[in-house]
Amino acid sequence: MRWRRAPAKINLTLRVVARRADGLHEIESLVAFAGICDWLGYEPGGRLELEVEGPSALEVGPVEGNLVLRAARELAARVPGLALGRFRLIKRLPAAAGMGGGSADAAAALRALAEANGLSVNDDRLREAAAETGADVPACLLPTARMMSSVGDRLGPPVALPRVFALLVNPRVAAPTRHVFEALELPPGSRLQPSEQSLLVPRTDARGIRDWIVSGCNDLEPAALRVAPAIGTALEKLSRLPRAVAARMSGSGATCFAVFDSRRDAAAAQKMIAADRPEWWVKATGLG
Repeated sequence: MRWRRAPAKINLTLRVVARRADGLHEIESLVAFAGICDWLGYEPGGRLELEVEGPSALEVGPVEGNLVLRAARELAARVPGLALGRFRLIKRLPAAAGMGGGSADAAAALRALAEANGLSVNDDRLREAAAETGADVPACLLPTARMMSSVGDRLGPPVALPRVFALLVNPRVAAPTRHVFEALELPPGSRLQPSEQSLLVPRTDARGIRDWIVSGCNDLEPAALRVAPAIGTALEKLSRLPRAVAARMSGSGATCFAVFDSRRDAAAAQKMIAADRPEWWVKATGLG
C-alpha cells in the first residue's frame, strides 16, 4: 500500500465578492497548504473500499458518505473501466474545521487513482470529478499556494510564498459552512466590490507577499463569530501571542491561525496555547 499526504488547506486571506442568483457565494482567497496532514493509503485492485482510523476518525461520519469514495465514484463515472481498489485513511485533521481536510483526502484519492490508471493530473476528467466532489477539491489536486476565486473552481498560477509559519488552533466547536454563509445575510444577486487581485497576488517579491498576507482579512469572521462565539476567544488569544504578525480564521472556521516569521516562534506559541487550552487542537506548522 502506497501512502500519500493530504495536507491541510489554509485560507490566508478570504474576501466574499458576491452571492449569485442560485444562492452560492463567490470568493477570492489566497490558499496555502500546511505541513500537518491526513495520510491516505491506496492499494489498487478489487472493489472500492475505505477504512478510516486515526485521532479524528470518529468526526468524519459514516464511511459511505466520505469524500474519498465520492471522488472515486465521480472519476469512475467519467473513465470507463477505471481500476479502483482499497483506501485506508489516517484522519489527523479535525473534520469540518475550515482546513479542507475532506477535500484534501478526496484530492489525494484522485491523484492515487490517476497514477494507477495512467491518467495525467491535468486530465479534464480528473478535474471534472474533483469539481463535482466538492468546491475545495480542485485546489487540493496540486496542493500549492495560489489564488482561488468564484466558488473555488477558478485557480490562479502557483504563488511562491515567503518563509512563513503558522500556529493552527481549533477550539473544538462546530461552525458549519452553510450556517456561516447564511449568517452573512447577503440576498441572492448581491455583488460586492471585488478585490484588485482576483487570481493574481499584488506583489511577486517575498516581502511584498508577506506584507499583503499580514494586512489581509477573512470576510467570514463576523458571521462565523455569530455561529460559534468561541472563535472570537481563539482569535483573541492568537493575536496576543509574542511575535505573531497576524491572527485570522481559515475558511468558514472554526480553525484559526497566527502567522510567524520563524519556526521557533510558532513552536513556542504552540506550547503556550496548549498549556492554556489543553482541550483545543493546536499545531505549529510551515506553510507553502
